[in-house]
Amino acid sequence: MSPNPMTPDSPIGPGIGEGLPGDGPRRTTRRTASAPPQYVLTEETPVYVISVAAELSGLHPQTLRQYDRLGLVCPDRTAGRGRRYSARDIQQLREVQRLSQDEGINLAGIKRIIELENQVTALQARITELVDSLEGAATALQQREAAVHASYRRDLVPYQPPTPQSSALVVWRPKR
Repeated sequence: MSPNPMTPDSPIGPGIGEGLPGDGPRRTTRRTASAPPQYVLTEETPVYVISVAAELSGLHPQTLRQYDRLGLVCPDRTAGRGRRYSARDIQQLREVQRLSQDEGINLAGIKRIIELENQVTALQARITELVDSLEGAATALQQREAAVHASYRRDLVPYQPPTPQSSALVVWRPKR
């Protein structure tokens, strides 16, 4: 019997890459501080085969294949064309199931919702990029303005016309 990847701490199991079915004892090697890790597992790393993804999402494997054909969830493919699901894919499978069963939305509506959510995410990323660019341009402008002000000659005094009430006379004498 394979170990159960589900834990109460995580909706899809322990940490990504931990407690996966088929994991055996791992050989530990000593790494130096400068050596980079061989691979990095993220939420987008495709690690689950279709049977494990079906079990984790609570769906039948044929349902996962249908969702892939419809473009609702698009898992990565191996060289042999096998599907590999990531933790994000499994979360999306659960969301599709929730929208379908709890909200009564058909699959075409769910696909449109997913497309709009992806578009909103892309637009938010673009806004963040533009704000960062704008802040960089403002900083560069302030630096150029400061450089121009620093280049002013200190012995020149800007002319200010006398006010009608004042009868003061200003005499300028250069420093020697």
